[in-house]
Amino acid sequence: MTNYITLHKKHFNFKTFVQNALKEDVGDGDHSALATIPVNKKGKCHLLVKENGILAGVEAAKEIFKTIDPKFKITTYIKDGTPVKVGDIVFIVEGSSQKLLTAERLVLNVMQRMSGIATKTNYLQSLCKGTKTKVIDTRKTTPGFRFFEKWAVVIGGGSNHRFGLYDMIMLKDNHIDFAGGIIEALDATHTYLKKTKKKLPIEVETRTLHDVKLILKKGGFQRIMLDNYTIADTKKAVALIGNKFEIESSGGITEKTIASYAKCGVDFISVGALTHHVKSLDLSLKAIQ
Repeated sequence: MTNYITLHKKHFNFKTFVQNALKEDVGDGDHSALATIPVNKKGKCHLLVKENGILAGVEAAKEIFKTIDPKFKITTYIKDGTPVKVGDIVFIVEGSSQKLLTAERLVLNVMQRMSGIATKTNYLQSLCKGTKTKVIDTRKTTPGFRFFEKWAVVIGGGSNHRFGLYDMIMLKDNHIDFAGGIIEALDATHTYLKKTKKKLPIEVETRTLHDVKLILKKGGFQRIMLDNYTIADTKKAVALIGNKFEIESSGGITEKTIASYAKCGVDFISVGALTHHVKSLDLSLKAIQ
């Protein structure tokens, strides 16, 4: 398994994911396969690329196949993170023909979406070339599928923001407004961390340059988010912050503007569209003789 799976495996169970997916898809039986294919017939399929992009989900596919049937034999030709073109063969899988057909759509659903995310991430990261900026994801993910989506971002050359609500404190506009202000939210956070004896990084969302000035005086956090800032105000904020804290730009940043924001000197640009507004890459799992 990859380091990414190992890092988050306590919050994700591959076997349970596959079981739930098959329960949803197969129900009381894959009757198409059961009706047409003898139970002991063996077969081969290859994973065919039908659209240019960045490949992701090969290791995930191996885990899915292994979970469905440990007897599957997989020969891999192209690894995750590799640029692929139409006609490339990624891997060949051999085993029970019935089980290959049952596994087909689950493998494709995972790989197509992961490859689409990796492709988009790779493209946006390329637009930041020549800067220190890293493109990162958000929590705007598909429920139950976050693990794969964030894994795909890493494969595509980006980085992950926090994985969930549990591994980082992020004081967003609603937290700040409910707490009564940005300083009040920070104070309450430090009281909570002291009380619970938790050691979590803190990010503070700012909406104005005034917010930036307030929290710079206060301190006690690791990252400042510049939310929906103009490019001009981003430059001013970066000049104010300097190297004191990590800087993240967020909010409405597109492929047309991302390079300009990166050139402002921010450390991260978070893009929710990496996972909530992306086109899957066309792949196909075809039987071969």
